Amino acid sequence: MLTYGELRAGGMSRRSVARDVDHGSLRLIRRGVYQRIGTCDSVRDAASHGGSLACVSAAEHHGIWVTEHDARLHVGMSARGRCHPHEGCRCVVHWSDSGTPPDAFGVPSVKVVLRQILRCRGLEAFFVSLESALRRSLLTEADVGWLRAHTNAAARDAIAFARRDADSGLESLLRWRLRPHGLPVRTQQTIISVGRVDFVIGARLIVEVDGAANHDGESHRHRDLVRDAHAAIWGFVTLRFDYAMVMHDWPTVERAILAHVDRGIHLA
Repeated sequence: MLTYGELRAGGMSRRSVARDVDHGSLRLIRRGVYQRIGTCDSVRDAASHGGSLACVSAAEHHGIWVTEHDARLHVGMSARGRCHPHEGCRCVVHWSDSGTPPDAFGVPSVKVVLRQILRCRGLEAFFVSLESALRRSLLTEADVGWLRAHTNAAARDAIAFARRDADSGLESLLRWRLRPHGLPVRTQQTIISVGRVDFVIGARLIVEVDGAANHDGESHRHRDLVRDAHAAIWGFVTLRFDYAMVMHDWPTVERAILAHVDRGIHLA
């Protein structure tokens, strides 16, 4: 995305701008704002509104896992910016508290996106996206330090609890939600004849969280059953939950795990 001023500063004349619009290599989004061919649609729509991608929309653009996709576009606006409602506009606006960014239409840094998620979606969503960003090496130690300095005490506690090896957002979510119970949870454990499992609670309670992409179909179902049978041979009990249960029926997941714990099934 480019402003008319940026195009002129780059050496284009008024005539060449008009020519590129006619030829289709540039597209006029709104007065004074142009889209180059190949620009992401969400970046374009944010520019149409008057700003840049923000919050969960920017997180998905960075490839960061979010707890739930929001069909609405989240747009970051500078303190002196002006909103331009557009066709089909349902944008969620995030007003900047740090002045005008150097690139009015650029996607903000990951650390800024995470703070936006904290403010907009809450602590749980912040934690899950934080672990995803850490897993993808999208945050430096300096970035993490910035987050500690520019968030609240609850977020700093979440940062201290976060790990860089969370294998999926579902695993981050389950670990975060089990935290209040103080359970002895180990992640990504390797068990003989079974392989790597998502969680082991205590000595012998395995918890697996299955994303649909990796566990749909008969062949995957058979593989999971074989793994569970081998785990049983070695004295483990396996609880297996899918995406829909973890995301939309957490009380059932929680009760199932705690019922096993209450009966001491996790103990050696």
